[in-house]
Amino acid sequence: MHTIDWFIFFGFALFIMALIIVPLRLTKSVADFLAANRSAGRYMLTLAEGAAGLGAISLVAKFELYYAAGFPPAYWTLMMLPVGLFISLTGWVIYRFRQTRAMTLAQFLEIRYSRKLRIFTGMLCFFAGIINYGIFPAITGRFFLYFFDLPDVLPILGMDVSVFALIMFAMLFLAVFIATCGGQIAIIVTDFFQGILFSMGFVAILVFLILKFDWGAISASLQLNALEGASRINPFDTSKVEDFNMWFFLISIFGMFYTTMAWQGSQGYNASARNPHEARMAKILGQWRTALVFILPMLVPACAFLVLNTSDYSSVAATIREQLSAIQNPQIEEQMTTPLFLKSVLPAGMLGLFAAIIFAAALSTDNTYLHSWGSIFIQDVIMPIRGKPFTAKQHLLLLRCSIIGVAVFAFFFSLLFQQTQYILLFFAITGAIFMGGAGATIIGGLYWSKGTTTAAWASMITGSVLAVSGIYIQQVKPDFFLNGQEMFFVAMVSSSLIYIVVSLASKKHFNLDEMLHRGKYGIEPESEPHKRFRGLEALGFSRNFSLGDSLIFFATLGMILSYFGLFLAGIVYHLIWGTTDSWWLGFWRLFIWGGIIQAIVITIWFTIGGFRDLKHMLKSLREATRDEADDGMVISGHNRDEITPQAASVRPSGSKDAG
Repeated sequence: MHTIDWFIFFGFALFIMALIIVPLRLTKSVADFLAANRSAGRYMLTLAEGAAGLGAISLVAKFELYYAAGFPPAYWTLMMLPVGLFISLTGWVIYRFRQTRAMTLAQFLEIRYSRKLRIFTGMLCFFAGIINYGIFPAITGRFFLYFFDLPDVLPILGMDVSVFALIMFAMLFLAVFIATCGGQIAIIVTDFFQGILFSMGFVAILVFLILKFDWGAISASLQLNALEGASRINPFDTSKVEDFNMWFFLISIFGMFYTTMAWQGSQGYNASARNPHEARMAKILGQWRTALVFILPMLVPACAFLVLNTSDYSSVAATIREQLSAIQNPQIEEQMTTPLFLKSVLPAGMLGLFAAIIFAAALSTDNTYLHSWGSIFIQDVIMPIRGKPFTAKQHLLLLRCSIIGVAVFAFFFSLLFQQTQYILLFFAITGAIFMGGAGATIIGGLYWSKGTTTAAWASMITGSVLAVSGIYIQQVKPDFFLNGQEMFFVAMVSSSLIYIVVSLASKKHFNLDEMLHRGKYGIEPESEPHKRFRGLEALGFSRNFSLGDSLIFFATLGMILSYFGLFLAGIVYHLIWGTTDSWWLGFWRLFIWGGIIQAIVITIWFTIGGFRDLKHMLKSLREATRDEADDGMVISGHNRDEITPQAASVRPSGSKDAG
C-alpha cells in the first residue's frame, strides 16, 4: 500500500462516517428506524440493497467458487436468470408482502397465522441469522490481516493483543455506530454511496485486468492439468466436480423461487420502498446488476490461476505462495488466494480502491445484518411476548441495545468457530434452519387461502430439525454423502409436502383480500383490484406503467432473455455439433466483454437515478408527519397503525385461522 492507497482507503471511510449526520437528524420514529419511513425510491434501493447483499464475505465466497471450479459455474448460473426474471417482474412475494404493510416477516406471520407462531419464527429466524452471520466478521478480519500484511499480535499495555480481533472489533464498532445512530435511514444512505463505489471500482478493476492479462494466456492456463470430468472451461465436462456442479445450481433455482424474501438479513429493505410499485421496480432494476455479480468474480480468479500456475509470473507467484504458506487453516488459505493475487498485481491507487471496496462491502453488509437481526429480536420476539406497545423512546432504546448484542455475539463466534467447508455451503445449511420451512409458510400464507396455522407450525419445525441435524452431522462426519446445499434441498421439499398435507386436512379459509388491503379493504394508493392477469400482465406488466416503467420492463425482459438465450444456444450447439474447449473459450470471451460494457452503462444509469431518489427521500423525510402507532405491533390481527374507527368499521371478524 502506497501513500495514495492509504489516502483513498481512509478518505472513503471518513466520508461514509460523515454521512451519518444527515440520517441522525431525520430519524425521529420507530418507522424511521426500521423502514426509513417507507420513503426509498427504486434506484436508491437497487444500489443500496445490492451493496448490502454483495458483502466482503460474498465476494470472497465467489472468488473461492470460481478459483476452485473455473468458468462452468457461471454457465449453470445462467439457467437461474428466468427464475429471477419471473420473481422481479411479477413482484413474486415482494409485492404482496409490501401490501400487508408489515415491517418484518414475522409480523406478517402473526397477521396471517398467530402470535405464537410469530414468536417461534422470530426466535428461529434470529437464531439462524446470527449463526449464519457469525463468520462474517472473521472473513473480513482475516482479509485485512493478510491483505495489509499485519502482525498477528500487537503489544498494548504490556499485553499481546490479537490484531485479528482488533480488526473485527473496529469494523463491528463502525457498523454498530451507523445502525444505531440512524437506523434504516442511515443504512440506506451509506449503502447507496457504497454501492456507487462498488460499481465504479469494479468497472475500473475489470478494465485493468482485461488489458493487463492476455486472453490467450488465460485460456492456456485454464487448460493446464485438466482432468476428464473436471474441466475449468467446458460446463458439460464437470461430472467429477463434487460441490459446485450442475446439481448445486439446480437446487439454487428451486431455492430462489421457494425462499423469496424468506432470508431476513436485509429485511429493512423489504419495507423501505415508497410503495409496492417502487419495491417491484427496484427488483426489476436489480436484474441489471447481473454483469457485476458475474464478471468480476469470474475474471479475477481466472487471472489469479494464470499467475499461480504458469512460469511467466513465477516471481509474483512465489510471493503469493509465501504469504499463503503462513496461513494454517487450508480453508482460509483457499479464501485468501484471489485477494492476495490482487494485492500483488494492482498498481498504486487501484490497490487502495480495492481495499476501500472490501471495506465498503463489509461495512454495508455488517450494518444491514446487525440492524436486521437486532430488529427481528425486538419486533418478533420481545414485542409479541410483551403484548403491548412500548413508548417510542423505549422502543428505539431496545432496538439499539439488541443491535449491540448481535455484534457482541458475532465477535465472539468469529473468534471461536473453526470453518471447515466452503462459505457458500455454510450459508446453505445455516440458512436452512429458518428458510427450510419458511418458504412454504410464506408462499402459502400470501397465495393460498387454505393454508393453516397448524401447517405453518409443522413446516417450520420440519425444516429447522432437518437443518440442525445436517449441521451436527457435518461437524462429526465432514465426509457425509450430502453437502450443505443438498441438505437444504431435503429440508425445503419435506417442509413443503408437510405444509400442503396438513393444510388440506382442514376446511378453514383465510381472507386474503383483507390482509392485502384489496377491494373494500383497500388503503389508497396501495390497493389494487383482485383480478386474473393474462399475457404480459401475468409477468408483472401493468397498464398503469409510465413510459419509463414500460421501457425498463421490456429492456429487462430482453436483457435476461438474451442471457438465457446464450445458455440455450450452448446446450443446442453442444448436443448437435459438440463443443470443444476452444469453442467455450470464445463463448466466455464474448460473455466477459459484454458484461464489462453492460457494467459501464448501468453504473452511469443507476448513479444518476440514485441521486434523484436520494433528493426525493430526504425531502420526504423532512416533511413527513410521523405516526407513533406505526411500530410493527399487531392488534387483533391488524397492524396497529391501521386500527382507526373508519378502518375497524369495515373489517370483518372471524377471518383468521385459529391456533
